[in-house]
Amino acid sequence: MSRSAHPAGPRHADVLPEGHYAAPPVDLNALDPKVWAQTVTRDEDGVVTVGGVDVKTLAEEVGTPAYVLDEEDFRARARAWRTAFGHDADVFYAGKAFLSRAVVRWLDEEGLNLDVCSGGELGTALSAGLAPDRIAFHGNNKTPAEIRRAVEAGVGRIVLDSFQEIVRVAHLARELGKRQRVQIRVTVGVEAHTHEFIATAHEDQKFGIPLAGGQAAEAVRRALQLDSLDVIGIHSHIGSQIFDMSGFEVAAHRVVGLLKDIRDEHGVELPEIDLGGGLGIAYTSEDDPREPHEIAKALTEIVTRECEAARLRTPRISVEPGRAIAGPTAFTLYEVGTVKPLEGLRTYVSVDGGMSDNIRTALYDAEYSVALVSRTSDAEPMLVRVVGKHCESGDIVVKDAFLPADLAPGDLIAVPATGAYCRSMASNYNHALRPPVVAVREGEARVIVRRETEEDLLRLDVG
Repeated sequence: MSRSAHPAGPRHADVLPEGHYAAPPVDLNALDPKVWAQTVTRDEDGVVTVGGVDVKTLAEEVGTPAYVLDEEDFRARARAWRTAFGHDADVFYAGKAFLSRAVVRWLDEEGLNLDVCSGGELGTALSAGLAPDRIAFHGNNKTPAEIRRAVEAGVGRIVLDSFQEIVRVAHLARELGKRQRVQIRVTVGVEAHTHEFIATAHEDQKFGIPLAGGQAAEAVRRALQLDSLDVIGIHSHIGSQIFDMSGFEVAAHRVVGLLKDIRDEHGVELPEIDLGGGLGIAYTSEDDPREPHEIAKALTEIVTRECEAARLRTPRISVEPGRAIAGPTAFTLYEVGTVKPLEGLRTYVSVDGGMSDNIRTALYDAEYSVALVSRTSDAEPMLVRVVGKHCESGDIVVKDAFLPADLAPGDLIAVPATGAYCRSMASNYNHALRPPVVAVREGEARVIVRRETEEDLLRLDVG
C-alpha cells in the first residue's frame, strides 16, 4: 500500500491543551513487555507476532477488529497465582474479566477455581465441565432461578450480598433438601485508590452488607440460625485496578475484627476469609503492578498478623484475580481507516472498532497504549488520539499516544492489555458485530469465540 505523505499533527505533547505526555517515546517500534503478552515480539520484517503467528496472517484469516489472546501467557499467569498461594489458600479466577468454555478448561487444567456472578457465567462454567464445588457464585441481585440452579448444581459457595438474599438462599436450599455453603459479603468502609465506579468497599454503593452500625454482624447472626446454610466465612472486595496494598491491610483488619466478634458472640471461628481481587495491571509503561508472589506474601502476612493479634486461628484465604490473569494476555488488533490531522491539536486515527469492543476508555477514562504492528517505521512520532467508528464523540480507544507520522489507512495497529473486560463488556452499539477471540499458541491460532454475524443480530429481531 502506498504511504503517501499527509499533513502531520503535533509532534510534542506540550502543544496539547491538557498536556498528557512530556515527550514522545524514544523508539516507537519497541514493545514494552510490561504491557504486552509474554510471547509478543517482532519478526525480521518488523511484523508483530504472538505465539509464533504474525498479525498480518491473523488479520487475513479472522479479520479485524479481533481480540488476540496469548494462551501460553494466560496459563502461565494462572499457574503463577496458584503457585504463589500454595495449597493452603484458594485462587478463584473472576470470570467477569473474560469467560469462555476454553478459558474454563484452561483454569481447570491449571488448578484454579472460578468465581461467577450471573446465570450465564454459571452456565458457561458448567457446560465446560468444571466441577460445581470449585465454583463460587457472586452478585448483588441473584434471581431465584439463578440461585436454584446454583444450589441444584452444588456450587462450592454462594456469596450472600443482602439480608433478603440470606432468606432467599436459605429457603431454596431447604426446599431442595440441601445445606448450602455461603460467605457473607461485607463492605468495610475502605476507599480504594481507583475510579469511583470500580471502588466497592465504601458504604455508599450497591455491594455487600456494611460493617458500620452492626449490619454485617446481624447478617451473620441471622445466617448462623438457618439450618440450610453453612456459613464458612466472610468476603471483602475493595475495588479494581489497585496497586496500593494499604487498602487490603485496613480491610483485613476490619474483617478479622468481625471474625473476633463472631467468635466472642457465637463461639464459632469461621474457617475462611476471601479478600477479593482487584489487583492492577500495566496498561501503560507508567503502571507498576506487583507480582503474584509479592501479593500472596503481603496478604498472607497481613491476615496472619491480624489473627494473631485477635487470638484467632488463621482462616483459609481466598483471592479472586481476574484482570491480573486475563488482562495482560490479549491485545485488540485493528485496521486503520482514516488519519485526520487537526493543526495545533492532534491527529485523529480512526479504526474499524471502538467503544463497542472497548468501552473502558469512555466509561472509566481508562488509559491504554498502542503500537503500529504490521511493520516498523523510522518516521518521527506524532501525537494521536485513536478513535472508533461509532456515532459518539466519546468513542475513544486511546486518548493520547504516539504513532509514526507515516501511519496510513490499511496499517494494522494494536492496543495491548485488553484481555479483561473488553470482550466481556462489548456491545452491539450501532449494530456493530462483536469481534472474535483468537487464542494463539505454539504457532497455531484458533477461534475460541467466533465473530458475530449479521445473521446473529437478525435472529434476535423478531419484529
